[in-house]
Amino acid sequence: MGNGLWVMGVKPDGPASQRPVFDFTHYSLPITHHHSAKGFTLVELLVALTIFAVMSIAAYRGLSTMLDARARIEMENHKWRNVALFFTRLENDLDAFRKRPVRGTSDLPLPALSGNAIAVGEDDAQLAFTRGGYSGQEGNLSAPQRVGYRLRHGRMEMLSWAILDQAPLSRPEVYQALGEVTRFELRYLDPAGNWQQQWPLPGQPVNQPPGALEISLTLLSGEVVKRVFALP
Repeated sequence: MGNGLWVMGVKPDGPASQRPVFDFTHYSLPITHHHSAKGFTLVELLVALTIFAVMSIAAYRGLSTMLDARARIEMENHKWRNVALFFTRLENDLDAFRKRPVRGTSDLPLPALSGNAIAVGEDDAQLAFTRGGYSGQEGNLSAPQRVGYRLRHGRMEMLSWAILDQAPLSRPEVYQALGEVTRFELRYLDPAGNWQQQWPLPGQPVNQPPGALEISLTLLSGEVVKRVFALP
Protein backbone atom coordinates (compact mmCIF):
# COMPACT_ATOMS: atom_id res chain seq x y z
CA MET A 1 0.00 0.00 0.00
CA GLY A 2 2.81 2.37 -0.66
CA ASN A 3 2.50 5.84 -2.14
CA GLY A 4 4.33 4.80 -5.33
CA LEU A 5 3.50 6.03 -8.86
CA TRP A 6 1.10 4.14 -11.03
CA VAL A 7 2.28 3.45 -14.56
CA MET A 8 -0.20 2.23 -17.16
CA GLY A 9 -2.63 1.35 -14.33
CA VAL A 10 -0.15 -1.05 -12.69
CA LYS A 11 1.51 -0.59 -9.34
CA PRO A 12 5.25 -0.31 -9.48
CA ASP A 13 5.68 -2.96 -6.79
CA GLY A 14 3.42 -5.58 -8.45
CA PRO A 15 4.65 -8.82 -9.90
CA ALA A 16 7.13 -8.49 -12.71
CA SER A 17 4.75 -10.21 -15.10
CA GLN A 18 2.21 -7.49 -14.50
CA ARG A 19 4.64 -4.56 -15.05
CA PRO A 20 4.40 -2.98 -18.53
CA VAL A 21 7.44 -3.04 -20.73
CA PHE A 22 8.14 0.22 -22.59
CA ASP A 23 9.43 0.01 -26.17
CA PHE A 24 11.75 2.98 -26.60
CA THR A 25 12.36 2.14 -30.27
CA HIS A 26 9.10 3.86 -31.20
CA TYR A 27 9.49 6.82 -28.90
CA SER A 28 11.00 10.06 -30.09
CA LEU A 29 11.64 13.37 -28.38
CA PRO A 30 10.40 16.55 -29.96
CA ILE A 31 13.13 18.21 -32.07
CA THR A 32 13.52 21.97 -31.94
CA HIS A 33 14.80 23.52 -35.22
CA HIS A 34 17.09 26.62 -34.78
CA HIS A 35 17.13 28.92 -37.84
CA SER A 36 20.38 30.93 -38.06
CA ALA A 37 20.32 34.48 -39.54
CA LYS A 38 21.15 34.53 -43.26
CA GLY A 39 24.26 36.76 -44.23
CA PHE A 40 25.90 38.00 -47.47
CA THR A 41 28.04 35.68 -49.48
CA LEU A 42 31.53 36.68 -50.59
CA VAL A 43 30.37 37.14 -54.18
CA GLU A 44 27.58 39.45 -53.09
CA LEU A 45 30.03 41.55 -51.04
CA LEU A 46 32.44 41.83 -53.99
CA VAL A 47 29.63 42.90 -56.33
CA ALA A 48 28.43 45.53 -53.82
CA LEU A 49 31.96 46.89 -53.36
CA THR A 50 32.47 47.06 -57.13
CA ILE A 51 29.25 49.00 -57.64
CA PHE A 52 30.15 51.37 -54.80
CA ALA A 53 33.63 51.94 -56.27
CA VAL A 54 32.21 52.71 -59.74
CA MET A 55 29.66 55.14 -58.30
CA SER A 56 32.36 56.84 -56.19
CA ILE A 57 34.63 57.31 -59.22
CA ALA A 58 31.77 58.73 -61.26
CA ALA A 59 30.81 61.10 -58.45
CA TYR A 60 34.44 62.23 -58.01
CA ARG A 61 34.86 62.91 -61.71
CA GLY A 62 31.65 64.88 -61.81
CA LEU A 63 32.67 66.95 -58.79
CA SER A 64 36.17 67.49 -60.18
CA THR A 65 34.75 68.66 -63.51
CA MET A 66 32.39 71.04 -61.77
CA LEU A 67 35.17 72.50 -59.60
CA ASP A 68 37.47 72.92 -62.62
CA ALA A 69 34.71 74.70 -64.55
CA ARG A 70 34.05 76.97 -61.60
CA ALA A 71 37.76 77.82 -61.30
CA ARG A 72 37.96 78.63 -65.02
CA ILE A 73 34.90 80.88 -64.79
CA GLU A 74 36.41 82.73 -61.83
CA MET A 75 39.68 83.19 -63.71
CA GLU A 76 37.85 84.52 -66.77
CA ASN A 77 35.82 86.92 -64.64
CA HIS A 78 38.98 88.15 -62.92
CA LYS A 79 40.76 88.62 -66.26
CA TRP A 80 37.98 90.62 -67.91
CA ARG A 81 37.37 92.67 -64.79
CA ASN A 82 41.02 93.75 -64.85
CA VAL A 83 40.80 94.56 -68.56
CA ALA A 84 37.70 96.67 -67.96
CA LEU A 85 39.39 98.52 -65.09
CA PHE A 86 42.42 99.25 -67.27
CA PHE A 87 40.35 100.77 -70.07
CA THR A 88 38.25 102.72 -67.58
CA ARG A 89 41.40 104.25 -66.11
CA LEU A 90 42.78 105.06 -69.55
CA GLU A 91 39.48 106.56 -70.67
CA ASN A 92 39.36 108.80 -67.59
CA ASP A 93 42.87 110.03 -68.33
CA LEU A 94 42.06 110.74 -71.98
CA ASP A 95 38.85 112.54 -71.05
CA ALA A 96 40.99 114.90 -68.94
CA PHE A 97 43.45 115.53 -71.80
CA ARG A 98 44.92 119.03 -71.93
CA LYS A 99 46.63 120.67 -74.93
CA ARG A 100 49.64 121.55 -72.89
CA PRO A 101 53.13 120.72 -74.26
CA VAL A 102 55.87 120.03 -71.70
CA ARG A 103 59.62 120.03 -71.49
CA GLY A 104 61.53 116.80 -71.08
CA THR A 105 64.58 116.02 -68.99
CA SER A 106 66.83 117.25 -71.81
CA ASP A 107 64.97 120.61 -71.87
CA LEU A 108 63.44 119.80 -75.25
CA PRO A 109 59.73 120.45 -75.89
CA LEU A 110 57.45 117.43 -75.88
CA PRO A 111 54.02 117.37 -77.58
CA ALA A 112 50.84 117.51 -75.57
CA LEU A 113 50.29 113.93 -76.76
CA SER A 114 53.03 111.74 -78.17
CA GLY A 115 52.85 108.18 -79.39
CA ASN A 116 55.53 105.73 -80.48
CA ALA A 117 55.52 102.07 -81.42
CA ILE A 118 58.03 101.17 -78.70
CA ALA A 119 59.34 102.71 -75.51
CA VAL A 120 63.09 103.04 -75.97
CA GLY A 121 64.38 104.38 -72.66
CA GLU A 122 63.80 103.24 -69.10
CA ASP A 123 61.60 106.27 -68.43
CA ASP A 124 59.88 106.41 -71.83
CA ALA A 125 56.28 105.56 -72.65
CA GLN A 126 54.60 104.39 -75.83
CA LEU A 127 51.74 106.81 -75.16
CA ALA A 128 52.31 109.98 -73.10
CA PHE A 129 50.08 113.01 -72.70
CA THR A 130 49.12 115.85 -70.38
CA ARG A 131 45.95 115.49 -68.37
CA GLY A 132 44.11 117.76 -65.94
CA GLY A 133 44.53 117.33 -62.21
CA TYR A 134 42.62 114.80 -60.18
CA SER A 135 39.70 115.86 -58.00
CA GLY A 136 40.48 116.32 -54.32
CA GLN A 137 38.29 115.49 -51.35
CA GLU A 138 36.76 118.99 -51.36
CA GLY A 139 36.22 119.05 -55.11
CA ASN A 140 39.39 121.00 -55.86
CA LEU A 141 41.55 119.91 -58.77
CA SER A 142 45.20 119.16 -58.33
CA ALA A 143 47.82 120.47 -60.73
CA PRO A 144 47.92 118.98 -64.27
CA GLN A 145 50.03 115.88 -64.67
CA ARG A 146 51.96 114.05 -67.32
CA VAL A 147 50.98 110.40 -67.62
CA GLY A 148 52.04 107.59 -69.90
CA TYR A 149 51.38 103.95 -70.78
CA ARG A 150 53.66 101.23 -72.09
CA LEU A 151 54.03 97.46 -72.39
CA ARG A 152 57.02 95.97 -70.59
CA HIS A 153 57.77 92.37 -69.64
CA GLY A 154 54.27 91.14 -70.38
CA ARG A 155 52.40 93.78 -68.39
CA MET A 156 50.94 97.20 -69.01
CA GLU A 157 52.55 99.92 -66.94
CA MET A 158 51.34 103.40 -66.12
CA LEU A 159 53.88 106.19 -65.70
CA SER A 160 53.21 109.39 -63.78
CA TRP A 161 55.49 112.42 -63.61
CA ALA A 162 55.22 114.66 -60.57
CA ILE A 163 55.67 117.87 -62.60
CA LEU A 164 54.96 118.81 -66.20
CA ASP A 165 58.23 120.52 -67.08
CA GLN A 166 60.76 118.01 -65.90
CA ALA A 167 64.11 118.62 -64.33
CA PRO A 168 67.20 116.83 -65.71
CA LEU A 169 66.96 114.03 -63.12
CA SER A 170 63.18 113.74 -63.02
CA ARG A 171 61.90 110.19 -63.15
CA PRO A 172 58.31 108.93 -63.32
CA GLU A 173 56.54 106.72 -60.84
CA VAL A 174 55.71 103.38 -62.47
CA TYR A 175 52.64 101.29 -61.60
CA GLN A 176 51.39 98.02 -62.99
CA ALA A 177 48.07 98.65 -64.74
CA LEU A 178 47.35 95.23 -66.29
CA GLY A 179 49.10 91.88 -66.43
CA GLU A 180 49.31 89.07 -69.00
CA VAL A 181 49.52 91.24 -72.13
CA THR A 182 51.64 90.31 -75.15
CA ARG A 183 51.06 93.25 -77.55
CA PHE A 184 50.13 96.91 -77.19
CA GLU A 185 49.41 98.74 -80.46
CA LEU A 186 48.35 102.33 -81.05
CA ARG A 187 46.92 104.19 -84.04
CA TYR A 188 46.08 107.87 -84.39
CA LEU A 189 43.45 109.48 -86.59
CA ASP A 190 44.87 112.48 -88.47
CA PRO A 191 42.87 115.48 -89.74
CA ALA A 192 42.47 113.82 -93.16
CA GLY A 193 40.77 110.79 -91.62
CA ASN A 194 43.71 108.42 -92.01
CA TRP A 195 45.12 106.19 -89.29
CA GLN A 196 48.77 106.78 -88.42
CA GLN A 197 51.23 104.63 -86.48
CA GLN A 198 52.82 107.48 -84.51
CA TRP A 199 51.99 110.97 -83.28
CA PRO A 200 52.50 113.82 -83.94
CA LEU A 201 53.16 113.81 -87.65
CA PRO A 202 56.06 115.86 -89.01
CA GLY A 203 55.21 119.55 -89.28
CA GLN A 204 52.22 119.43 -86.93
CA PRO A 205 51.89 121.78 -83.93
CA VAL A 206 53.03 120.21 -80.67
CA ASN A 207 49.71 120.92 -79.00
CA GLN A 208 47.50 119.36 -81.68
CA PRO A 209 46.03 115.97 -80.65
CA PRO A 210 44.73 113.34 -83.06
CA GLY A 211 41.03 113.18 -83.77
CA ALA A 212 40.81 109.75 -82.17
CA LEU A 213 43.03 107.13 -80.62
CA GLU A 214 42.75 103.40 -81.29
CA ILE A 215 44.24 101.03 -78.71
CA SER A 216 44.69 97.31 -79.34
CA LEU A 217 45.68 94.86 -76.59
CA THR A 218 46.56 91.22 -77.21
CA LEU A 219 46.15 89.19 -74.05
CA LEU A 220 48.30 86.23 -73.08
CA SER A 221 45.26 83.97 -73.54
CA GLY A 222 45.02 85.07 -77.21
CA GLU A 223 42.11 87.52 -77.18
CA VAL A 224 42.52 90.87 -78.95
CA VAL A 225 40.72 93.81 -77.37
CA LYS A 226 40.33 97.07 -79.29
CA ARG A 227 38.97 100.40 -78.12
CA VAL A 228 38.65 103.71 -79.93
CA PHE A 229 38.62 106.95 -77.90
CA ALA A 230 37.65 110.35 -79.22
CA LEU A 231 39.84 113.09 -77.81
CA PRO A 232 38.38 116.38 -76.55
